[in-house]
Amino acid sequence: MKRTVIFDLDGTLADTSGDLIAAANTCFRGLGLGDLLDPAQDAGTALKGGRAMLTLGFSRVDGFGQTEVDAQYPALLAAYGANIDTHTVLYPGAMEAVARLQSADYAVGIATNKPEGLAETLMQSLGVRDAFASLIGADTLPVRKPDPEHHFEAVRRAGGDPRRSLLVGDTATDRNTSRNAGVPSVLVTFGPGREDVLALDPEATIDSYEELDDVVSRLIG
Repeated sequence: MKRTVIFDLDGTLADTSGDLIAAANTCFRGLGLGDLLDPAQDAGTALKGGRAMLTLGFSRVDGFGQTEVDAQYPALLAAYGANIDTHTVLYPGAMEAVARLQSADYAVGIATNKPEGLAETLMQSLGVRDAFASLIGADTLPVRKPDPEHHFEAVRRAGGDPRRSLLVGDTATDRNTSRNAGVPSVLVTFGPGREDVLALDPEATIDSYEELDDVVSRLIG
């Protein structure tokens, strides 16, 4: 079984914030509220998921709460699925780093809290799905990150050894997943909230994907 590197998707492999915010704003406009989220200012919240975006948007107007978040979540997923790659881009050097890992005989996979169907659609649309031996989404298993089984199953499906794996991510959810799994985490600092990432005290951080090879070698051999 191979040494394995598992990647988060949103905010780690790709900047998906623009399309996520556009989907949330579609919901808000449907309620006559206009665009409540800003693509630049609220990018960090977008990368925390659909419910986080809806909660933030509704917090900016009176009379809306958790009931509306729950009611609008399916509409957000539908709007996002219909326009999933208008603004989304892979981070510079991400796929080159994946290719280098594979050349060095590491297995690579994805563990994301994005629904599996949407994650599959996005990766296919970006033309990079075949580069990853596994993809575990939020609804693939009965559990999701930060449950360690989410990470372990991504490793196993990639043909790897969970004891010689690590997780590359960008949020507290990824950091907590790695802690729960007893494996190292590498958090990227090039997305929104660099200081917040550093405060999570991961085993390593990277400012660009050019740094990943050496970090992976140091952490899992």
